Amino acid sequence: MKALVAGATGQTGQRIVERLLAEGIEVKALVRDREKAIAQLPAGIEIAVGDVLDPGSLTAAVADCQVLLSATGATPSLDITGPYKVDYEGNKNLIDAAKLAQIDQFVMVSSLCVSKLLHPLNLFWGILYWKQQAEDYLKRSGVPYTIVRPGGLKNEDNDQAIVMSSADTLFEGNIPRQKVAQVCVDAIAEPSAKNKVVEIITSEEAVSQPMATLFASV
Repeated sequence: MKALVAGATGQTGQRIVERLLAEGIEVKALVRDREKAIAQLPAGIEIAVGDVLDPGSLTAAVADCQVLLSATGATPSLDITGPYKVDYEGNKNLIDAAKLAQIDQFVMVSSLCVSKLLHPLNLFWGILYWKQQAEDYLKRSGVPYTIVRPGGLKNEDNDQAIVMSSADTLFEGNIPRQKVAQVCVDAIAEPSAKNKVVEIITSEEAVSQPMATLFASV
């Protein structure tokens, strides 16, 4: 199996790459800057130079892959079109390429609270709104999917258990990026993860459960 990771040089994307490699899955990283990728990513992985806003650059990148994991997202900036272009149009282009290549699964990192139009994060150029539009496009595409909605992202890992719930049921909480990567990669191997939206946080009160149990419960 080979996995294409979009947003591979981002903080969550890098952890997804590391988790895939730890599971023995071949990785191709979709990046805009080859030199940056070489500096930031583990040695030996395949690098595909492309841009999610350039559909023509995605066809060859995804052609020999069986799964696609998208951790792409707009970075904070003064560009009011950023979330529309990256979170929506970028993911839309990835989904179209995945459909053309008939990949087995598309795993998308989204966010809690995408359905809350009045959420404060939407003051940043509608970032949650455009993430939800990308989710909806994926669900309509016919491409097998898992949409992962994490809570607030933390760079430090913890030993708390993962809490997984169905769409629009968790509205607060945090989770380390390492555990987001774990959920995304484990979704590839779990049949019960297919065609689901899962919301995830970690909690000191939760009891640790196997990932198969968590996905099956949603």
